[in-house]
Amino acid sequence: MSKTAAVVLAFLILMLWATVSNAQIIQSGNVYAGVAYANSVDIINRLSFRGWDGGVEVKTFASRPYLGFFFDGSGIYRTGVQQYNGVLGVRVSKNYGKWRLFLHVGGGIQQLITSGEAFNCIIEDGGGGVDRRLPLHRFAWRLQGDYVHSHMLDATQNDIRVSTGLVWRF
Repeated sequence: MSKTAAVVLAFLILMLWATVSNAQIIQSGNVYAGVAYANSVDIINRLSFRGWDGGVEVKTFASRPYLGFFFDGSGIYRTGVQQYNGVLGVRVSKNYGKWRLFLHVGGGIQQLITSGEAFNCIIEDGGGGVDRRLPLHRFAWRLQGDYVHSHMLDATQNDIRVSTGLVWRF
């Protein structure tokens, strides 16, 4: 490689690094904690669960305030069964006065513990919801619904999860 090509390449890398580094600053986001109700259907059984749901959303691009990345974790339970989900994904949102509507899609991992055995599988999660700003500064109330699809031990599992709780915006 010639010296000129090396200098041009180094300059381009530095310019791209500066742009990428600037985009990594968290512009805003929120933290959510709430309760969850889930309805799970495996091959022949319909099961109801209760538990918790929580998540973090960060918005890293000032030029795209409608776009964010999220991590969502949940634990739902019934007698003899525990299910834990961890999902990473993308969320799109739009504000309408005191209301914020959002849609998200992501993927992650699920752990199902039953009869003392643990099973892990990959899941797809899609859903959305609404946040209603509260009179308290930086707080909102969330209602969220998710469809979670998994495939474990040659069986497809389709879960519907509804959760509600408090959101702290930063």
